[in-house]
Amino acid sequence: MPDNEDLAALVRKVADHADRDAFAALFDHYAPRINGYLQRLGTPAGLAEDLTQEVMVTLWRKAALFDPAKSSLGTWLFRIARNRRIDSVRRDRSSAIDENDPAFLPSEPEEVGAAMDARRRDARIRLALRDLPEEQVDLVRLAFFEGLTHSQIAELRGLPLGTVKSRIRLAFTRLRRVLEADAEVDTD
Repeated sequence: MPDNEDLAALVRKVADHADRDAFAALFDHYAPRINGYLQRLGTPAGLAEDLTQEVMVTLWRKAALFDPAKSSLGTWLFRIARNRRIDSVRRDRSSAIDENDPAFLPSEPEEVGAAMDARRRDARIRLALRDLPEEQVDLVRLAFFEGLTHSQIAELRGLPLGTVKSRIRLAFTRLRRVLEADAEVDTD
């Protein structure tokens, strides 16, 4: 393993002469270490490789900024790696939320008249259901509030499938008549 003076000399060659052999030696020494460091911090492998490449490009472009009197080359590169990782996390967080996503926009307020009509209709349906025979209410509840199929209801209640269908049809005929009569009263 090269010592700090040898590494500093390689950086000086990169800074002064764009020495590719010196850079290759630095790359071979530091790239696997930086990649491993980033992965230990929880960076996904692909992103760690990309960030490692960015760190090494920074070394190539800014080798003249390295000052061996202030820190070792390893400290300088790992600090760059850490900062790149932090920048990456910040970018991911800010791009994860699209403030224009319709899910984040408030829903349109329900029109007052439509809301009142819906509440009135629901109340009429509840009242109309009270007037139905209990066996029909039970089948309507199973079919439309619990989502069972006619076959499932027939099996559950031990009734022939035709009986289930006819009772539900009778219930709807009675409900429709009550609701139509109520609607006529409302329009008068």
